[in-house]
Amino acid sequence: MHSTLNASLEALANSPAAISAANLQCGIEKEGLRITIDGRLAQTSHPGKLGASLTHPSITTDYAESLLELITPVAATPMQALNMLQSLHSYTAMQLQQQPIPEQIWPASMPGYLQGEDEIIIAHYGDSHIGHLKHIYRKGLTLRYGKIMQTIAGIHYNFSIDKAFWPHFQRIRSAKGDPNEFRSACYFDLIRNFRRHSWLLTYLFGACSALDPSFTEQRPTYLESDNCNSLIGPKATSLRMSELGYSNKIQASLNICFNDLDSYCKSLLHAINTPYSKYEKLGIKVDGKYCQLNGNILQVENEFYSDIRPKRVIRSGQKPIHALLADGVEYVEVRSLDINPFLPMGIDLQQCDFLNCFLLWCLLSPSPVIDDELSQQITANHDLVVQSGRRPDVKLQCQGKSILLQQAANNILSELRQIIPIMNRSKAVLTAIDAMIERIKQPDLTPSAQILAQMQEHQLSYSQLMQKLAQQQHEHHLRQPMDHATKVDLENQCHKSIEQRKALEANQQDSFDDYLSDYLTQ
Repeated sequence: MHSTLNASLEALANSPAAISAANLQCGIEKEGLRITIDGRLAQTSHPGKLGASLTHPSITTDYAESLLELITPVAATPMQALNMLQSLHSYTAMQLQQQPIPEQIWPASMPGYLQGEDEIIIAHYGDSHIGHLKHIYRKGLTLRYGKIMQTIAGIHYNFSIDKAFWPHFQRIRSAKGDPNEFRSACYFDLIRNFRRHSWLLTYLFGACSALDPSFTEQRPTYLESDNCNSLIGPKATSLRMSELGYSNKIQASLNICFNDLDSYCKSLLHAINTPYSKYEKLGIKVDGKYCQLNGNILQVENEFYSDIRPKRVIRSGQKPIHALLADGVEYVEVRSLDINPFLPMGIDLQQCDFLNCFLLWCLLSPSPVIDDELSQQITANHDLVVQSGRRPDVKLQCQGKSILLQQAANNILSELRQIIPIMNRSKAVLTAIDAMIERIKQPDLTPSAQILAQMQEHQLSYSQLMQKLAQQQHEHHLRQPMDHATKVDLENQCHKSIEQRKALEANQQDSFDDYLSDYLTQ
C-alpha cells in the first residue's frame, strides 16, 4: 500500500489539486435525549421555542419526541462546525431551562434508566403528508425493532472535499468519462477503506462500555454486572455498535454492496422493494391506521443501519437513492461515532482533525473491491473490537493474516502521518495522531475505559455518572457566550420553521394514501 499511496501523494503535491485537497468540508449531526433533572426521559413534546422539528434546518428530532438532533451547516473547517454546534447547544440549553419542568440533554449514546417502552414517545411532525410519512416510518421501526433500541444516540460526521479538487484529481488518475461518475467512484473507494478500517475509530472513540440494566432483558455473555446496578463490558468499546444497538440479523443478511454506486443502489433498491413475510404479517394498516410504510425488508433506504453512507443533498420529497442515481455522491456520512460523555458537545476539535486525516487517507489509498469473504472478515473484526477491543491480546484478520490490534493500528497511524503535508492545520493533525498513538499504547486512555474507571472510582452506576455529567454540561452550555446576531438568527429560524410547517399543512393536495403511493413508487 505504501508505494501506491506515496505515488498519489507525490502527484498531488505537484498539482493544483494539492490546494483544494486541503479544503475539507464537514458538518456534524449530534443526537441527545431530553431528560428531566432527575435523569428520567422527558415526557414533554418537542419544545415550541425550538421551532418545528419537521422544517427547522438545525434543530430537529430523530426517532423519539425526546431525541433531539442538532445539525450544523456545511463548514469549511472543523472549528467552524464546532462553533456552530456550540451555539446550537447553548441556545437549546436556554430553552430547556425555561421548560415548566427544566430539562437537560443526556450526555451519552446509551440511555439511562428506562421504565419501559410506554414512556418513549414516537416523534410527531404535524399534519402534513410528509409529517405523517416520517411518523409512520418511525411506527414501523417500533414494530420491527422495538422502542428501546431507538433511544440510542450518536454523532454523524459529514465529510467532503472542495469541488475544485475533483477535475485536478481526475487528471492525476488519468480517468476519462463523466466527472460525477469519477467523483462517486472515489467516494466509494473511501467507503470501502472505511469499512475495512473503521474498527480503529471504534477502538479510539468508542464510549459505550456500560449501560443501565433496564436497556436489555437478554444479557450477552461479554457483559457483567457491577456493584452499582450497571452492566459493563470490561474490555468493550462501543456497545452501541453491538447487537444490542444498531445491528440485527435481518439487515446483516442483506449483503448491500459498496463496490460502486450502481451496485450499492441496486442492492439497496432490492431490499426496499422485496417483501418480507415477517413484516407483512404485522400489517401495513391496522384498524384503518398505518403502522408501517410497507412490509418490505426495508421501508425506505434510511432504515439500513450502515456505519457509513454515500449522500447528497436532496430536493423536498425526493428519495435519497434517486438523488444519488441522478447526480452521484456529494459527501459521505460517518455514522459509527459514539457521543463522548466527557466532552460538552460529545466531540472535539482533536477528534475532527483525526477524522479528516483518516477519511482523506481512505480516499487516497488503494481500495480493492470487497468480496463475500472479506466482508465476513470485516464484520468479525468489528464485532471483536466492539466486545473486547481493549484486551491486550486481541488479534484482527488483516489481508489474510492474524495480527495484534496494536500492530494493525500502528500500521494505519504510520500511514496517516504521510497525509499530513497536504492538510491544513498540519501541526494540529500531527498532535491528534500522536494522541491516538498513546491510546493504542495505553487502552486506559480511551473513553470506553475512562467511563468504567470513573464509575469505579466514585462508586456510581452508569446512570448516576451520566446524570452528573448531564448537569455539568448543561451548566457549561448556559455559561458559553453567544453573540446577539447568532441568537437572533436562531430565534428567526425557529419562527420561520413553524410558519413553514403551517404552510405545508395548509396546502395539502390529494390524499395521504396517494401521496404515500407516489413517494414509494418514485
